[in-house]
Amino acid sequence: MPSAIRAGALYFAIVFAAGFVLGALRVTFIIPFIGELLAVALELPIILFISWIVCRRLVAQFSVPAMVSHRAAMGALAFGLLMLAELGLSVLVFDRSGDAYLSHLLTAPGLLGLAGQIVFAAMPLGLLRQRRGPST
Repeated sequence: MPSAIRAGALYFAIVFAAGFVLGALRVTFIIPFIGELLAVALELPIILFISWIVCRRLVAQFSVPAMVSHRAAMGALAFGLLMLAELGLSVLVFDRSGDAYLSHLLTAPGLLGLAGQIVFAAMPLGLLRQRRGPST
């Protein structure tokens, strides 16, 4: 399980850094022209592609076992760290309350982003399925 924990922490850190850069570009340059929902919809496939590449490499680099428990632990840790980091940014950097952060998750852009974060969390498990192939 230690390999899954290390991989999950690094998975979070790399994808969070990429998302931070993409988010800054989205807020600064994209939202003013097309609005928040469409901007999130455009950003989502990019960050999920980055997540997929990072996840694949980290699973291989850390030799995360092809077991549901290990892959689920990797994704759950990464997801938990991501949600805590986003809450922390919202409160500490953008001076929003925790309630405002949670309320934003219930908007259309927030729900779309949350769906992407859930896919991010499930990716280690998805790679497990991809490796085994579809069941017949």
